[in-house]
Amino acid sequence: MRKGLVFGAVIAAVLASASAQAQQKVDFILNWVPGGDHAPYYYAKKLGWYAKEGIDLSIEPGKGSALATQKVGAGATPIGLADMAGVLVAKGKGADTVAVYNVYANSPQGMYWLKSSGITGVKDFVGKKIGNPAADGARVMWPALAKANNIDPKSVTWVNIDANAKLAALKAKSIDVTTSFFNLHHVFQRELGADMGFLAWRDAGLNPYGNSIIVNAKFLEANRPLVDKFVKVTQRAFAACVKEPKPCVQALIDANGALKFDNEFTNWTLVEQLMSDKYSREVALGILDDARMASDFDLVKDYIGLDKPFDVKTVYTNEFLDRSIKMTK
Repeated sequence: MRKGLVFGAVIAAVLASASAQAQQKVDFILNWVPGGDHAPYYYAKKLGWYAKEGIDLSIEPGKGSALATQKVGAGATPIGLADMAGVLVAKGKGADTVAVYNVYANSPQGMYWLKSSGITGVKDFVGKKIGNPAADGARVMWPALAKANNIDPKSVTWVNIDANAKLAALKAKSIDVTTSFFNLHHVFQRELGADMGFLAWRDAGLNPYGNSIIVNAKFLEANRPLVDKFVKVTQRAFAACVKEPKPCVQALIDANGALKFDNEFTNWTLVEQLMSDKYSREVALGILDDARMASDFDLVKDYIGLDKPFDVKTVYTNEFLDRSIKMTK
């Protein structure tokens, strides 16, 4: 009987070891610090969905889309989250990345200012100071917004400030304008009230695809089955969070204790608006439409410029998406 118990313990240990070895550690860098827009990744991780597919996922806070693109493009991190237009710019500079899932079907970029400053719109930015982090994706795309509105991109001064200092700097008038994603719109409304000036880039002639999951190209080629599983789990998680957002936001809070549930829940409801377009609703959640990608490529090429030409179809793929999963709103 004792030998049987010992044998059983040995088998259990072997199986546990095999299970541990089957888990492949994968680092995933966010575009920014964790917030409501990142809830699905934490939800899927909490429920063990990634682990079930053999993925030991490590979620790394980011410091801007530009940094995430650089790290993934250089192979320092295999998977990341970054603004798609900035990814196109980086590809022209040699960044070796492929987008595999789109989160923001609509551009989340926005500009904020104080109405009391006399600014009424983008043309009034000339000669003004715009404050945001150095690696923020808005800086990369600013030339496109400026040229689309007949403004010299060099007519503004960029000021390096931490993301958490944007509102304070705006109130202190040490900067005139700042940038932020639409899913934080409620924070600016709460802090600035009736004095808040706002411009959504998508209402100013610029609506390229926003945040997308990107993978280092070499990592993708060497780990296609793993990437397939990662994308399908993530797609399922986003769909689940649209259907039942509260458990997802709670998973985010559980993993990042300093966050407040109500604030991140509102953040997520705004994210849902950014996720929804005819392609995510009718074709597949997370899809990058060929025609829109071609249009975004032309926008970047014409307004910003590309250091080296490339075929836009080499920068994204929809092959890992489950076409039965669609956006419901």
